[in-house]
Amino acid sequence: MKVTESRFKNRQLHIEDYLQMVSAEQKEYAEVFDYGKITEKSGIITDYWTNNLMELILRKDNLNKAYKRVKSNKGAGGTDGMQVDELLPYLKENQETLIQEIKGGRFKPNPVRRVEIPKETKGEFRKLGVPTVVDRVIQQAITQELTPIYEEQFTENSFGFRPKRGAHGALKQCQKNVNEGYVYVVDMDLEKFFDTVCQSKLIEVLGRTIKDGKVISLIHKYLNAGVIAKGVFEKTEVGMPQGGPLSPLLSNIMLNELDKEIESRGHRFVRYADDCMIFCKSKKSAERTLKNIIPFIEEKLFLKVNRKKTQVAHISKVKYLGYTFYRYRGKCRFRVHPKSITKMKDVIRNLTDRNNGMSNASREDKYQQFVRGWIEYFKLADMKKLLKGIDEWARRRIRAVYWKQWKKIKTKYRMLKALGMEHWKAKELACSRKGYWRMAKVLNSVFSNRIIAKLGFTSMLDYYLIVYEN
Repeated sequence: MKVTESRFKNRQLHIEDYLQMVSAEQKEYAEVFDYGKITEKSGIITDYWTNNLMELILRKDNLNKAYKRVKSNKGAGGTDGMQVDELLPYLKENQETLIQEIKGGRFKPNPVRRVEIPKETKGEFRKLGVPTVVDRVIQQAITQELTPIYEEQFTENSFGFRPKRGAHGALKQCQKNVNEGYVYVVDMDLEKFFDTVCQSKLIEVLGRTIKDGKVISLIHKYLNAGVIAKGVFEKTEVGMPQGGPLSPLLSNIMLNELDKEIESRGHRFVRYADDCMIFCKSKKSAERTLKNIIPFIEEKLFLKVNRKKTQVAHISKVKYLGYTFYRYRGKCRFRVHPKSITKMKDVIRNLTDRNNGMSNASREDKYQQFVRGWIEYFKLADMKKLLKGIDEWARRRIRAVYWKQWKKIKTKYRMLKALGMEHWKAKELACSRKGYWRMAKVLNSVFSNRIIAKLGFTSMLDYYLIVYEN
């Protein structure tokens, strides 16, 4: 691996700080960092830093940066019960001891806490492992140093869990492939990827780049730390916990082997985390590609292909990252997949439930956050007509919430008058015995869309028209 000019610039601060820490027997290596000699001795430089990664990981500025990242992400505590707010006092008191234990190989990570999140498929759960807050800091410190090293090795077709890359980049690459005639895809599904990763294979892959045995050993300890589920300890000799700061990077390192293999065979592909699509120009070609790639995945990487969910299909029949694809005037465009729409409506239904006991201020805030986040993610899709209907439905639910809150006839009359309704009409509606949903429709004219927007319930269509891309 060559040291690029941009990589070297990113490392200058680390080098200058580290020169103050190197011992006498290491000075001859430290002197290699004469900027004028960088081109002729780049191999030595690379070996030096990959051989001494642990020193970089445990630098105080790197650990401080890791702590700040963990604190900003918040999250629940792990098996030791320590919360993020308790982390700073603990680190101030125990930082030196912690560093010495890691350097000496005596550090032992805590088991992760098992959390199960329901999947879209009924009865299936995604198993997450929540590390302790101390382990999260150490994992984050490792990730910060390994990321720039492996970024040089990752392909341009990998988009998940990488700096300045994301789902939109993956979708646009899919769009580009379809526009160039690659309309059939191998929609690859790796069965329980995080639970089935072969640890020895992952360690072998890491060892090709990382020459510091202490770092390899520490990562291996995290893989073998175990899980506590319902109070019972379980060994983790296979797989890696999904939920810590290190897991996304390790998954990319493992699946980069698949990326390189697909590239070497001359295929177009897009991968986001373990969601991979290989693009072909014909159905036969896609079927042949699937048949040929399965042996590599299962026999070389020791991963499992879920044959029930893996399919060869036309691009219009595929769901990818919550989107679906269609062609209009010869060009590929996006829509929101029906399952994503159902999930979105479920969230709105919960937020606008008349019986959830939520305060108006909290409801308005959470509704606005959800709408903006959802639209920002799906802004590549064509959905004006869809959002117009969703807005009408959501606003009717909001009117029903307020109508129920007004309860008494006097309150209803007073609020209707305040909204500008005539005396006789306000009195008639206040005394009405119609249900909440029926009355919500009656209120359309006086409890207007503009008033609902002022209350903080952002219109999905209005926000979409501001941020829409495609």
